[in-house]
Amino acid sequence: MVVQAEATITAMPDRSSKRPRDVNELARRLVDEATGNATKFTPDEGKDPAAVALGRKGGLKGGKARAAKMTPEQRAEAAKKAALARWSSRQR
Repeated sequence: MVVQAEATITAMPDRSSKRPRDVNELARRLVDEATGNATKFTPDEGKDPAAVALGRKGGLKGGKARAAKMTPEQRAEAAKKAALARWSSRQR
């Protein structure tokens, strides 16, 4: 006898928020997610918008500014070190 089960594939779950460790809290969260009553997770909630924008701006220009300060020999050394770390034969 062959039994076939049907499955419905939906969008990937959002893994950016941690699930609660307490069994009762986890059960409630799962029920809320299944019924569509879960609150929307916003990663920037409670953060200062100006600080978020400033951090983003600094991240965009950090690598270019660092490279501009280095001599060609320093850049070559940094590139060699990065390649060695990336392609070393050690187990990961």
